[in-house]
Amino acid sequence: MGARGPDGDDRHLRERLSLGEETMIEVEHVVKVFDGVRAVDDVSFHVRAGEAFALLGPNGSGKTTLLKCVMGLLRPSAGRIRVCGIEVGSDLRAALALMSYLPQRVAFPDGLTVREVLAFYARLRGERSERLERACHWLQLDLAELTNRPIGALSSGLLQRVGLAVALLADVPILVLDEPTVSLDPEGVRRLRAVLAELRAEGRTILFSSHVLSDVEALADRVAVLVHGKLVALESVEGIRAQWRQNALTRVHLWNPSERFVELAYRYGANEAQLLGESLLFRSNASDRLAILRALEAGGAQIETFWTPEPSLEEVYLNHVGEAGAERAPDRGDRLSESATTAGRISSE
Repeated sequence: MGARGPDGDDRHLRERLSLGEETMIEVEHVVKVFDGVRAVDDVSFHVRAGEAFALLGPNGSGKTTLLKCVMGLLRPSAGRIRVCGIEVGSDLRAALALMSYLPQRVAFPDGLTVREVLAFYARLRGERSERLERACHWLQLDLAELTNRPIGALSSGLLQRVGLAVALLADVPILVLDEPTVSLDPEGVRRLRAVLAELRAEGRTILFSSHVLSDVEALADRVAVLVHGKLVALESVEGIRAQWRQNALTRVHLWNPSERFVELAYRYGANEAQLLGESLLFRSNASDRLAILRALEAGGAQIETFWTPEPSLEEVYLNHVGEAGAERAPDRGDRLSESATTAGRISSE
C-alpha cells in the first residue's frame, strides 16, 4: 500500500514543485482492454498538487481499473501515466515511493492481530511509532483495545478503518483511495472526511473513487464522471453545477394552469416544457428564464410562485449517466417529471 520514498525521490518532488510544476498525476489517453471489452476507454486527466480529485461513477464504470493502472497493478493497453513526472510504466518503484494506496477490498491475514498488522506496515515503511499513533488517532482506533483482536474477527467497518490507517502510515505526498467510505458507519465517514481535510491542509494530494455522491460533494475539488469506461464530464463541483444552471429546471405554480402556457414557454426560449398538475415545468438558460416568466404573465398566467432550485451533484450526475448510459432515452416529459421530483427534494432540504 505504498512506501516512504528514498531521498532521491523526495528531492525530485521538491525540485518539481519549486519549478512550479504542480501536476502530480497525469493520465493521458489511457485504455485498458479485458477480453475485447474496453474497461477504460481513452481517459485523460491531470491531478494538481494539493487537490482532492474524485472519480465518480456507477459500479463497472472503470474507476477501480483506472486506479490500479495509476498504482502499476495493471498495465494500460494504451496511453501513459506519470506521477510527479515519473513514468509509471518505466520506473514503477520511484512512482510508488510517492504514493500510498487503499484498495477497494481490504485484506490482511486473518490470524494476525490489528497491532501486528499496523506494526508490520510501520516497520516496512520505516515509519516511527509516532506516525502509527497519529494514524490510529485520526481514525479513532484504540490500539489498547484492539491489541490482541485478530483481523478475522473484525467487522467490515473496523477492517476498513484498519486499512485506512495502513494507507495513512506512509509520509507521502499522494493518497490513492478506492471507495474509502465503503463499510464505514456515519461516524466513520464523518471522521474520514475530517482526516482528509486535515491532510489536504498539509498539502497532500488525494485521488479517490466513489459512487457515493455526498462523499464527492463533501471532499472533492474536481470530479471526473466515468460511465462505461468513458470520461463524460471533467470539472469542479461548482463548475458542473454552473453548466447545469444553463439548462436549469424552473417550476412555476399557477392559479390557472393551461397547456397554452407550455407553448408560450417554448416560444420564448424553453428547451423543454411540461404541465404537471398546477405547475408548469420548463428548462432554459439563465438569460431566457426571465423573458419566459414575463411572457407567461403577459399571456395571462396567474403565477402564485416560482423557483429554480440549486442543483445538487446528484442531479448533475444522474443527467450525465443518463445521457451516456441509458439504453432508452426517456421523452422530455419523463425527464422533467423526474427532475421535478429531485427538485422538490432539494428545495425541501
